[in-house]
Amino acid sequence: MPYRRTPRVQARLDAQRAAVLEAATELLADRGYAGCSVAAVAERAGIATGSVYRHFAGKAELVVELFRGVVGREVEAVREAAMLPGEPAERVATIFETFARRALKAPRRAYALLAEPVDAPVEAERVVFRRVFREVVTEHIAEGVRSGQLPPQDAAFTAAALVGAATEMLVGPLTTNDTAGELRPFILRALGGINAGVEPRQPK
Repeated sequence: MPYRRTPRVQARLDAQRAAVLEAATELLADRGYAGCSVAAVAERAGIATGSVYRHFAGKAELVVELFRGVVGREVEAVREAAMLPGEPAERVATIFETFARRALKAPRRAYALLAEPVDAPVEAERVVFRRVFREVVTEHIAEGVRSGQLPPQDAAFTAAALVGAATEMLVGPLTTNDTAGELRPFILRALGGINAGVEPRQPK
């Protein structure tokens, strides 16, 4: 007869798993992916290293779940920013400004989420996040093109370029406390809303 966990045992395991994820979240913000080893997570959570392996096969699997939680919250914040009133270009600028301000509150974690070398399963989650972020931005750029509020352009191409540029500004050597504010005029110019200066790329 297979062993059945009692509700009390299951509750204890659930609490332990939550403690592991909380410890990993703190370490990711303090030390990044490189410092988020299973041993370090166990020490931060106040449990034996073997106990972490009861819940996760290894570091990559642990951080994948952690990424999913963090990314889910960031995507939700971006979607909420996109619902604010205003012209499409302003909404896109607000999306990036919101993301940047949140990222700069925990720059070490932002680097881990956006650019730090990671294992393949974690990189796959990063790719998902970038895709969802691009899709949100693409939707609003396309709306601006359809309404005539933005010049003709390939919305998906522009969105991908903006995500890449914003990532570089948030984790590169040019990052400052005012990066979020500096992003807005850059985004507006790139969209062609203000001082475009060049002919926009035409849709395919």
